[in-house]
Amino acid sequence: MIIRVFRVKVQKESSKAFERDFESISVPLVKSQTGVISVEFGRALSDFDNEYIMISHWSDIDSLKQFAGDSWQQAMIPHGMEQYIKECWVYHYESE
Repeated sequence: MIIRVFRVKVQKESSKAFERDFESISVPLVKSQTGVISVEFGRALSDFDNEYIMISHWSDIDSLKQFAGDSWQQAMIPHGMEQYIKECWVYHYESE
């Protein structure tokens, strides 16, 4: 199993709109992919961070590559979501 951790910081004034669009665009997009086992979304407990996380579990690396393509080790930002992003990171882990 592959665990993909996506972290993102957004502009403070955009946080509510980002949350709305992330939950209605990004999360359903990832959940609809072949090989996705689960998807979790959360926000940092401290308000000043404006940081969010999406953790997705994938059955295998090939499923993840099918979704993200050759740039699978980079963040995949759905069209329209880039307007909110200040910084983002993506990490991958292997689990049994």
